[in-house]
Amino acid sequence: MKQFANLIKTLDSTNKTTLKVAALTEYFKNANEDDKLWTIAILSHRRPKRPVNTTLLRLWATEISGIPLWLFEESYHIVGDLAETIALIIPTGNDGQGISKSLSEIISEIIKLRALPEDEKRSYLQENWLQMTYFERFVFNKIITGGFRIGVSQKLMTRALSKATEIDEDILAYKLMGDWTPENTTFKKLILEENPEDYLSKPYPFYLAYAVEENFQEDLGEISDWSFEHKWDGIRSQVIIRNDEVFVWSRGEELVTDKYPEFQRFLSKIPNGTVLDGEILPFGNNEIGNFNELQTRIGRKNLSKKLLEKTPVILNAYDLLEWKGEDIRQMPFSERRKILDQLISECACDEIGLYLSETMNFKTWDAAAKERALAREKRSEGLMLKRKDSPYLVGRKKGDWWKWKTDPFTIDGVLTYAMRGHGRRANLYTDYTFGLWNDGELVTFAKAYSGLTDAEFRQVDVWIKKNTLERFGPVRSVTPHHVFEIAFEGIAESSRHKSGIATRFPRILRWRKDKPIEEANTLDDLRALIPK
Repeated sequence: MKQFANLIKTLDSTNKTTLKVAALTEYFKNANEDDKLWTIAILSHRRPKRPVNTTLLRLWATEISGIPLWLFEESYHIVGDLAETIALIIPTGNDGQGISKSLSEIISEIIKLRALPEDEKRSYLQENWLQMTYFERFVFNKIITGGFRIGVSQKLMTRALSKATEIDEDILAYKLMGDWTPENTTFKKLILEENPEDYLSKPYPFYLAYAVEENFQEDLGEISDWSFEHKWDGIRSQVIIRNDEVFVWSRGEELVTDKYPEFQRFLSKIPNGTVLDGEILPFGNNEIGNFNELQTRIGRKNLSKKLLEKTPVILNAYDLLEWKGEDIRQMPFSERRKILDQLISECACDEIGLYLSETMNFKTWDAAAKERALAREKRSEGLMLKRKDSPYLVGRKKGDWWKWKTDPFTIDGVLTYAMRGHGRRANLYTDYTFGLWNDGELVTFAKAYSGLTDAEFRQVDVWIKKNTLERFGPVRSVTPHHVFEIAFEGIAESSRHKSGIATRFPRILRWRKDKPIEEANTLDDLRALIPK
């Protein structure tokens, strides 16, 4: 545990990628294999399930720290992180030597902790808290709460692992995909050994596009080198057909086959050894729906017949990664698409819910821009640009794939509530709630916490502290006074929201100091933006 805690301390203390890679590489060379495996799991979001709820963690931490619960809560809202707050208030015992257990031993105990009665959980946590140094305690709490975010991407971790093992990064990225946990594999089996049978259900690492930059047309060369298609607003997925089985993976590396039983029909038309890359889209009444409709299926553990009938889905395929059991990602995009186009045209695939994302060619950028302007009408987010001779790469790489999204929706809302931020913003009110006018009242429609400069956030924070009307725990209601232009990517009717409308990815576009609150938009203005 000491070795892992020191690693996290080093990673947390620098923003330099080279230093982070160096620290991880050294760790992967020297740690024991069980600890290395759990470190890979933690940094790729495969943490053990939370064994204790945060209410009990707060209570048990205050018991041994000797401070009242109200003071703990005030401290927590200042610090902005539960794991760090607990680590700070508990005194260090064991003469400051720390705990002797390894990371894997600690996690094994945490997994068993879930089944223990409450009094045994309390004893275990308090006993270990007192033995640990501050940073060991902080890391321990992060594992317990499941909130391990330390600015290390899986790509960066894979780079360090490659340096330590001398295995190619792309091969490691593929090995780390799939439905593995440290409880069902070993470091040797996962990383060092070649196990062909393990690849039956594994997807390929996803290739991700960058957003286009200003005046991008000048940098891309001849428009004839590029293939265009709409950027569909659904769930990016890979559907795998191997050994007469179907596997569906989301971009978040989650196996979601059971969420989309419709795709079992692919077995009747698509040959084994096929991996399709595409977008899962709602398809009621034989037309593409909006993302909000998919939400009704994403969170359900059990899919009823009624729900499947109400929100049917299709796969809109736009790439082919494996064909007849052969990895064809290095083949040019145009060649991969020829195979995919022929596959779908010959199989009458619309009968099984498999459609083809149309590719387009334009002679001028103006013509491409006109098609982009039709995106919302076609229920897409804009256009994708793919170089015709590009291979299918790993992760987010600049150069060959770009996304040219539509301009966001915008509306002017009034700041009504505020809450402190987290991390470096823990002392500032930076999480805002906005309202729109409806019959003379401001009705909440969105929350946002990004888009202002640090100087603007500090300025608003000062104003909030001087103009608080009421406090609701960490939340303050404020005098309606400031107007902000809010941008968002999508909009749909929603019975789950007070306004009756859900906005997707809201963020602050600018502070409208020129606008009095009487001129902010209304709920009807927002409703008018919903695509017909």
